[in-house]
Amino acid sequence: MKKLSFLASLAVIFALASCSPSTKIIGSWSSPEKPASPYKKILVTGMTSNLVNRQAFEEELVATLIEDGVPATSSLNIIPVGSAATTEGMAKALETIRNSGHDGILTVALLDQTSETRYVQGTTTYAPMGYGGYYGRYSGYYGYYGAMTYDPGYYTTDKLYYIEVNLYDAKTEGLVWSSQSETTNPSNLESFSHTFAGVVVDQMIKDGIIAGPAKK
Repeated sequence: MKKLSFLASLAVIFALASCSPSTKIIGSWSSPEKPASPYKKILVTGMTSNLVNRQAFEEELVATLIEDGVPATSSLNIIPVGSAATTEGMAKALETIRNSGHDGILTVALLDQTSETRYVQGTTTYAPMGYGGYYGRYSGYYGYYGAMTYDPGYYTTDKLYYIEVNLYDAKTEGLVWSSQSETTNPSNLESFSHTFAGVVVDQMIKDGIIAGPAKK
């Protein structure tokens, strides 16, 4: 019965894992004209009017970049909200960004939010028994069938979020790098933004946009 309990628990774990939160990069692009050296100081800005979400993603990306040795700043700390909505305001914002030593501008934008319903197949778990364990006696045979467990199939709805992150050169304003990610069933804003930031920064390092942390 201990083996059965383990197998049944394993089946439940696999079922839960199929709908657990996850974030992955589904595509990234680097400009052939990107600088030879990595960007050294990044300004992070969220492209949303939802200030709570914007702050969460900006702060997590900034924290992750700094943790990996890349100085970074949240746009909320140096550019007043709404001040860059006009041509004149944008010019002042760019001047502030450049004067504060930032050479890259990282933008974060939600591309799409969808829901998908899928069927999760049911599972039947049998208790493993040696030869004669149930054929030898009726009580063993009856107990064997009583030791089976069945989890019925069910329908579940996944929530999917597609986010685009772009890096612009602060001097030329040209697009240098872009990535698109897919997040499934985020549990809350804090864990969503934290996991997302780690995945994005890892991809930036992989693509040579920023330098990775110094090896010890």
